[in-house]
Amino acid sequence: MQQTSLRLRWGLLLAAAVVIGLCSWLAFGRHKPDKIQATLPVSVSAARVAMADIPVAIQALGAAQAWQGVVIRAQVNGRLQRVTVQEGAEVKAGDLIAEIDPAPYRALLVQAQGALKRDQAQLELAQLDLKRYHQLAAQDSIALQQVDTQGAQVKELEGTVLADDGAVDSAQVNLAYCRITSPVTGRVGVRLVDAGNLVGTSDTNGIITINQLEPIAVVFSVPQADFQRLSDASDAFSRSLATQAYSQDTGVLLGAGELTVADNHVDASSGTVQLKARFPNTSRKLWPGQFVNVRLTLKVLHNVMMIPSTAVNRGPEQTFAYVIGADRKVSVSPITVASIEDTKAVIAAGLQPGQTVVTDGQMSLKPGSTVIVREPAPDSAVPSDANAAASTATGAHISKTLTTS
Repeated sequence: MQQTSLRLRWGLLLAAAVVIGLCSWLAFGRHKPDKIQATLPVSVSAARVAMADIPVAIQALGAAQAWQGVVIRAQVNGRLQRVTVQEGAEVKAGDLIAEIDPAPYRALLVQAQGALKRDQAQLELAQLDLKRYHQLAAQDSIALQQVDTQGAQVKELEGTVLADDGAVDSAQVNLAYCRITSPVTGRVGVRLVDAGNLVGTSDTNGIITINQLEPIAVVFSVPQADFQRLSDASDAFSRSLATQAYSQDTGVLLGAGELTVADNHVDASSGTVQLKARFPNTSRKLWPGQFVNVRLTLKVLHNVMMIPSTAVNRGPEQTFAYVIGADRKVSVSPITVASIEDTKAVIAAGLQPGQTVVTDGQMSLKPGSTVIVREPAPDSAVPSDANAAASTATGAHISKTLTTS
């Protein structure tokens, strides 16, 4: 009995020791990794606060179109005798494009000219007779009614001659229409009708198209809310505004031009206003029908404080940025954002030029966290003047130093 009691006592002591050890591990042991983790620096990206010139712009989706686009159609009926230009060729205004068989219209011109000469001869004879009748009437040799009748015949023949003149002019115009010339300078498109086919004024497709590519137009629309800003910036469109067109696929700049036309009404169905910009397009990077991203610059904010827009953090009570100190620890700095233009934020208050702010990795930060700054991207800050560029280069050097330290 005594041995059983002793074994029970030792079993209880052993169980108590196990429980005490487990509680100690739960209370102290599992927090050690968190403490170790808290001491590890956080890898972030950063950029310097810089002073720069920031353009204020409106962005929109646009489409390029020929500054002048012409569909060459037949103005008379006949057989298409030849097309004198190659597809894709460059033509100038006045160059011969195509010819329609002129023989029927040349014959009609000759007929009209013959009728004109016949009626002119009749008119001359009637005028001579009228002159004689006036002389005889003065001698009281014929009745005045005969003079009046002859005068009416002269006027009738004058009308006939005038109609003949119109017929000759019409025949000459139709004959001239057999030679089709280019009304604009531009590039020839794909031929729609081959030589030998009958063409006419009822054909809607035309023979060939010509598009003027230099200059070229880009048409786009802006919301009516932005239209007033645009009107104010251009003094009611009395001066042009700089416009850029970018590729939708690669984002590459395709051309720079200027706003030339604003439509005279707001589209009630969409609440937008259509605009047209003119691009010189000497490099031929813009092509009719091509969709582009349009950036319309309203004004330029000179020498303002800017940071990448990714450095701006919005909390429930304030907007702030993480500032990296000399000891590689971050602090929260409340900021006032004046505006965000493209990828840049204009800062009105809360930062100083030369400070370093975190642009990526903020989710792992809290005030006092130690950071390691990754190698900055080439465009982490994009100042527009030499001083700001030098400041950015200095920031990159300091960031690299922080990374290696």
